[in-house]
Amino acid sequence: MKILLVYPQYPDTFWSFKYALKFISKKASHPPLGLLTVAAMLPEEWEKKLVDMNVTTLKDRDIEWADYVFISAMVVQRDSVKETIARCHTLDTKVVAGGPLFTSEYDEFDEVDHLILDEGECTLPPFLKDLEKGQAQHIYTSSKRPDITKTPIPLWSLIDMKKYSSMSIQYSRGCPYNCEFCNVVILNGHKPRTKTAEQMLAEIEAIYKRGWREAIFIVDDNFIGNKKKLRAEILPAITQWSKEKKYPFTFFTEVSINLADDENLMHLMVEAGFDRVFVGIETPNEDSLVECNKFTNKGRDLVASVKRIQSFGMEVQGGFIVGFDSDPLSIFRSQINFIQNSGIVTAMVGLLNAPRGTRLYQRLSRENRLLKDTTGDNTDFSINFVPKMNYETLIDGYKHIVNTIYAPRQYYERITTFLKEYRPRRVHGISKLRFYYIRAFVKSMWVLGVMESGRTRYWRFFISTLLKRPKLFPLSMSLSVYGLHFRRVARKFNKTPALKLQPSLETPPNPRNIEGT
Repeated sequence: MKILLVYPQYPDTFWSFKYALKFISKKASHPPLGLLTVAAMLPEEWEKKLVDMNVTTLKDRDIEWADYVFISAMVVQRDSVKETIARCHTLDTKVVAGGPLFTSEYDEFDEVDHLILDEGECTLPPFLKDLEKGQAQHIYTSSKRPDITKTPIPLWSLIDMKKYSSMSIQYSRGCPYNCEFCNVVILNGHKPRTKTAEQMLAEIEAIYKRGWREAIFIVDDNFIGNKKKLRAEILPAITQWSKEKKYPFTFFTEVSINLADDENLMHLMVEAGFDRVFVGIETPNEDSLVECNKFTNKGRDLVASVKRIQSFGMEVQGGFIVGFDSDPLSIFRSQINFIQNSGIVTAMVGLLNAPRGTRLYQRLSRENRLLKDTTGDNTDFSINFVPKMNYETLIDGYKHIVNTIYAPRQYYERITTFLKEYRPRRVHGISKLRFYYIRAFVKSMWVLGVMESGRTRYWRFFISTLLKRPKLFPLSMSLSVYGLHFRRVARKFNKTPALKLQPSLETPPNPRNIEGT
């Protein structure tokens, strides 16, 4: 068999970091970990190629070479998926598809020859057996949650690591919480399933042997879902390995805000080399937190929690949402104030959307408020349901948040606030000075300090940081470049007219208009 694994293209979003990556000559933030893992599950004797459309072009000859094209994708990649499937059919190559998009919306992809839904460890083996017999079915599903201690090491030889800004590892699947808008528990369940310390070290070692010496993203939706195991096994093992290798990597991951309550766990993470965490803050409005069942965030001083994590030496990146039914008109100013006061530089603010299968989707369906499927990108000024707040007010308020927090004055002020709180406990190893770092630094000075608006504020920030916090100067310059990316994406979205939806629930919606939209 000749198998072509294809990862479709992402649109330009705040999450893509497209404009920032250009400074360091990288094509994408992360490799397609799911496809690389699937590749390792295929028969060893099969020929395999991988095309990540975010870093290289998918050519017709690649498709023609293959007996089957395997596609994995998330919802945000839907448009590229449709185009890729059409190309495969035009060239008479069969398509095998799986991943979150197809698991959630399999009924939209009848043209796919074989749908391998849910978790691949359960559904891929029976497909391979049937394929060998010449009896492959159209759809394979399973309600089982596989033991991921049996999941193989991804087939890293299929990609050019130099194209990416970080590598990826998965430690666990599942989340103990049940936020109304989140589909993680639909895809991966409530109970976190974890890999062993030996597995984690084997995966880290595999990346190390490929020559990688930069950041590794642990992709878990909540890395601290099983704190006991992290303390006792995983983090001590990673720390010991890192010490022996003289700390070749830094790590970053996603966590819940209650990490701030566990001083010992934060200390262990920093010792292991973690320097960034992404936290779903969502909203400073207590009623909205109750509405969406985000109880881990309720009843606490969220700003203080963020600053506590940052004081331990981990930069907090944050996710925020507007559009909850309980959001007051003051939510836009509240979000801005929270983001500025907390010093969360990488603040990703999105509109509430309802992915298929979530409790939010089910509730809105009962209330006759659903309009369409979500785009998968909650930062593109789109919303897939009738909001309680006046629609134009919500969109204008969201644009105001984005345009404010990414504006040069507020953005550089936020970096300064963060640097005042940030206390890296130790420097793990010495990063090798690479030529593209120097080139990126020079280019950033030219673009941010000469070409872009806000250059006066840039130079003030540049000089102030260099004089007052010289050890954090490289980090401050990296964050400055992120700001350029956010402003350019926001500028692009601002030019896109908002859809004219039924305005709100303040007046009774017309079902005909909703369905027509």
